Amino acid sequence: METQQRYRVVIIGSGFGGQCAAMRLQEKGISDIRILERRDYMGGTWCQNSYPGAAVDVQSPLYSISSEPYPWTQMFAEQDELQRYTNEVIDKHGLREKTTLNADVKQVHWDDDIKHWLIETEGAGSFEAQILINATGPLSTPVVPDFPGRDTFKGKTFHTNSWDHSYDYTGKRIAIIGSGASAAQVIPAIADKVAKLHVFQRSPHWVLPRPDRKFSPFQRKLIGIKLLYKALRWSIYWSLETRVLGFKYSKTLLNLLAGREALKLLKTQVADPILRKKLTPNFTIGCKRVILSSTLYPALSRSNVTVHDKHDGIQRINETGIVTAQGQQVDVDLIVWSTGYDATDGLISYPVIGKDKKPLSSFWEEYPRAYLGTTIPGFPNLFVVTGPNTGIGHTSALFVIESQIKYITNSIRHLEQSGKQAIEVRECAEDEYTQMVHSEMEKTVWKSGGCTSWYQSKSGHVVAMFPGFSFTFRRLASRFKLKHHLFS
Repeated sequence: METQQRYRVVIIGSGFGGQCAAMRLQEKGISDIRILERRDYMGGTWCQNSYPGAAVDVQSPLYSISSEPYPWTQMFAEQDELQRYTNEVIDKHGLREKTTLNADVKQVHWDDDIKHWLIETEGAGSFEAQILINATGPLSTPVVPDFPGRDTFKGKTFHTNSWDHSYDYTGKRIAIIGSGASAAQVIPAIADKVAKLHVFQRSPHWVLPRPDRKFSPFQRKLIGIKLLYKALRWSIYWSLETRVLGFKYSKTLLNLLAGREALKLLKTQVADPILRKKLTPNFTIGCKRVILSSTLYPALSRSNVTVHDKHDGIQRINETGIVTAQGQQVDVDLIVWSTGYDATDGLISYPVIGKDKKPLSSFWEEYPRAYLGTTIPGFPNLFVVTGPNTGIGHTSALFVIESQIKYITNSIRHLEQSGKQAIEVRECAEDEYTQMVHSEMEKTVWKSGGCTSWYQSKSGHVVAMFPGFSFTFRRLASRFKLKHHLFS
């Protein structure tokens, strides 16, 4: 009979969310922790996404764990440096020894008799835990559209999330499906090395210049000083936080601060009026994720690059390539899916069964929802890092993750003090919080900006984003409200 592996806390996912949770729990004296990672290596997004040009789009000194300063080589770190940073954090805090790799979670269910979560994995057996933290992240389940004939293509295909570095694309004919953030980084990185590049764009994105800079050895030394690092972080933080004024309160301000600059960049960098028209969005800037790039437009303007817009999209895929909506045959050697992730309806990729055998999928049937984006009524001792409405369009996701961890550690502390075995949020508290979030969302550009984006679930609710200042979320998450919770 299979032995149940028991731990006080099981964390699913070893990216920044899982790392922050494990680090803070250890600081609080909770060391009986096990991290489950479905891949054969740790690290999450920045170890997984190694496509050409991969880089962060928030300034590195802010896009880092608050207690872990790092002497970054440039303002917007590239993937290899982020991977080094991630691995240094993992090793410094001894997280590798607390992790089981190749543990693909297939189902979790709550056993109300023993007040524990039972976790079934493929590859690593069964686990049992009093506290379960899901830290799989919103950008972990890639989406590949089911175009007619997709499986008949005889060339090479892969998603940007699983870039095949053994494939030499030099001098090849490439199709990139998608035009979002990943595509905007891949395109300039490979355009000058391929014979022909076809970019299939469902809708254009607004693009702003990327204010990147390399740090000198002296500047890197300064960044390594904790006090100066903290000062730099906060100066970047407050400069970014002002963007919420545009995203939520004033479209006029949004257009003044960002729209004009985006149009100027488009006009300056794209000389061809036909291409410029294809690349001009018909929605308010900020409604979809804004792309930061000073190299995308020049790459799209190259003679060996063709942009196919919605009028010339994919009709079907065949053995040798793509048939466009205009009936043109586009033969290619490689199809790259840069089609994003199921970041809303597919937030947790495995079945979660709560109290009274109730599946989370039924509670989330209309749209995913959670108190502080973290806890769900009927699912005791379960915490979701980067859950519904915790995304942030203007600043570092790590700021929000660390805010959630404050709430999680406070919840566990109150559970210990109660002498009980389980904590859950009251239904009325979750409902009140969720109504507040979606009421506030009505004022934002994500809801009223005239676009359809991955921020929205199938229901039309904006599920990915928090509708306000990140310091507002931190304040809400830091102030634990006993009356909002049940103990059993």
